[in-house]
Amino acid sequence: MWHASLGNFAPRLGIAWRANTFQNWSTVVRAGGGVFFDTNNEAANVAFSEFGFSALEAYTSVALPITTAQQNIPISTAPPYAYLSLYPSHLQLPYTLEWNAAVEQELGRNNSASVTYVGSAGRRLNARQEGSLAGANPNFGFIYYLRDVTSDYDALQAKFQRSVAKGVNALVSYTWSHSIDYGSNFAALAVTRGNSDFDVRNTFQGGITWELPSTPLSTLGSAVLHGWALDGRLLARTGFPVTLEGNFVTDPATGNRYYTNVNLIPNQPTYLYGGQYPGNRALNRAAFAIPTGSNPGNAPRNFVRGFGESQVNFAVRRDFPFAERARLQFRAEAFNIINHPNFGYIDPSLNDATFGQALQMLNQSLGTVASQYQQGGPRSMQFSLRLAF
Repeated sequence: MWHASLGNFAPRLGIAWRANTFQNWSTVVRAGGGVFFDTNNEAANVAFSEFGFSALEAYTSVALPITTAQQNIPISTAPPYAYLSLYPSHLQLPYTLEWNAAVEQELGRNNSASVTYVGSAGRRLNARQEGSLAGANPNFGFIYYLRDVTSDYDALQAKFQRSVAKGVNALVSYTWSHSIDYGSNFAALAVTRGNSDFDVRNTFQGGITWELPSTPLSTLGSAVLHGWALDGRLLARTGFPVTLEGNFVTDPATGNRYYTNVNLIPNQPTYLYGGQYPGNRALNRAAFAIPTGSNPGNAPRNFVRGFGESQVNFAVRRDFPFAERARLQFRAEAFNIINHPNFGYIDPSLNDATFGQALQMLNQSLGTVASQYQQGGPRSMQFSLRLAF
């Protein structure tokens, strides 16, 4: 699709230094950085699903089953040439610069803590844009082309870890981060720099495993009580940004079809609070206005936030060894054990009556797996038996 690049050199370097060797109080300093190139395969594959490689036909009010002739949809290369993907002859691969620095401190025999800074800078990233050539040549319609954009990420991470000692293993971590780009996967604002769609500022996670200690009991008591363990996990984070939508317009110059941003109204609160809203919070419609025509709007991109998430999971388990190399593990797990409500998708369209309100719970909004298996849902429990040999 384009001429290959021969000079993509991607060096990477890592270093670790043990600053002191005091017993149970050693300090390790680590640093690293490097260059990572993408392949652009995704951008290239799009061209092979459009003009010259696929065809579409729509039928209305026809009897079923459709005939063989109706199923035979020829792939044409005749004009008009619509939905073409165009590539520069010397398209350059995207690359990311990554760097990090960390200090890890031993805190006694079984504990350690670390503080890490992580940064990255994405360059020559591909932003797919849409344009129209119909005004210049009626044989052409909409085209897709690539535009270089950038992204930046910075994070400060803190972690405390307790290795297995007296049956207790714990891990606690906190991350503050900020991600900025030119539109993430949202085509409407693909060239507006601002908070990424997945920019989560604060994340806290904690996990603990406790193997209950053995106690001198009778044979029956030991058989009933020995070998149990408890697992717990806490997840808490702040909300994802909400990309607000104003008018749905077509740019007469390029043919781009997109939602505009919105205008901010001065001296109006961004949020309203009260029990009449899902999650006791909604965006204030009076704080925003629809721009006129194709005016892009003056609100910063992704400056309003959705709901955060907090969830506690808990498990009880026990191993039953019945042979030298075989055991049966019983496990009972409770997800979101305190049944804390987590709200998800917020209506972003200022033209909707439900603008700014949560319309779904979080487990229905993430979309990666079925909602009953997704985090952020109501309390649920599962029981399992696993044979290991």
